[in-house]
Amino acid sequence: MKFFNYIFRIILFGAAVLLLNVSCDDMEDKQHIQNSVTESSVTKIYVLSEGLFQMNNSTLAVYNFENQKMTTDFFTSANNRGLGDTANDIEQYGSKLYIVVNVSSDVEIIDASTGKSLKQISMFDDNGVARQPRYVDFYKGNAYVCSFDGTLARIDTTSMEINGIIKLGRNPDGICVANGKVYVTNSGGLDYPGYDNTVSVVDPDSFTEIKKITVGLNPYKIHADSEGDVYLISRGNYGDIPYKFQKINSVTDTLETSFDDIQALNFTIHKDTAYIYNYDYTTQTSWIKVFDCLNDVVISENFITDDTKLTTPYGIDVNPVNGDVYLTDAKSYTILGDVLCFSNKGELKFRLSEVGLNPNKVLFIKSD
Repeated sequence: MKFFNYIFRIILFGAAVLLLNVSCDDMEDKQHIQNSVTESSVTKIYVLSEGLFQMNNSTLAVYNFENQKMTTDFFTSANNRGLGDTANDIEQYGSKLYIVVNVSSDVEIIDASTGKSLKQISMFDDNGVARQPRYVDFYKGNAYVCSFDGTLARIDTTSMEINGIIKLGRNPDGICVANGKVYVTNSGGLDYPGYDNTVSVVDPDSFTEIKKITVGLNPYKIHADSEGDVYLISRGNYGDIPYKFQKINSVTDTLETSFDDIQALNFTIHKDTAYIYNYDYTTQTSWIKVFDCLNDVVISENFITDDTKLTTPYGIDVNPVNGDVYLTDAKSYTILGDVLCFSNKGELKFRLSEVGLNPNKVLFIKSD
């Protein structure tokens, strides 16, 4: 999706300039909630918004359930500077949050409680060329960051230093850890129309690529279930080759199943249940399915059961404690988007409005 998003954002660039004339009041710390918010399983959520390509306006917001306060410019307030350009991912490891900022080409490590920056790791090669990091996952004290320049970097989470970089396929675009191995999708997304179609399997102990698995064209998001099975989305060519939902056996490291009837754009997995959505950019319509990973069957064709409408679904995450499903809505991409929280029965519990520009990730901080 990244190549598509880049082109789309370039088209929107002129419209995005209009955002510069928006009153500063639109980004103040204020509460944008349509209905009452009650939550006891987590103390707060972080919402990462990527902003617009080459506009340097990514943001990190925080919503505190205890006082029901939203701070939309949390990172800026804590650090007296902006987050950067096109933040793609945020994950927690211990007391630290790792924020991957793609176009700025850095990994921002911050304190999970205060938001204070602990280190900003520049991701450039020896010639000063941006690696363009995309996503991060963790294994045995190391953070693994895949980057568009075809590399996987390993960061020691104690020293916060890069301690290894290896070459994989073209334009790595997703990462997960399963069965003691690191799986990285190689999309070739910046080489349109010559996409890649492989997943690299990396042994973290030797930090070497041990296999490439051939999958569908232009692979993207990748997650594992409790059995160690690895699921991914291949996005095709945005034309005659459609999206595919696929499954890799992490024991044999082979492509086991291709669910060709599930033409998915994005998904997440929680307790062996996958929440999968698609968005048709032509018709501007979407669907959200629920999939049982243990039996490999769709258990619901329509997750949302109360007729709540989203304009443009952009991110999907699940509260690990109570199973609530959070969907972000990018709307028109040029105005502030929302976060919608649904019960696992598909009923809207609350909406956080105008959280950030193109919100793409919700991260949950558990109660002590």
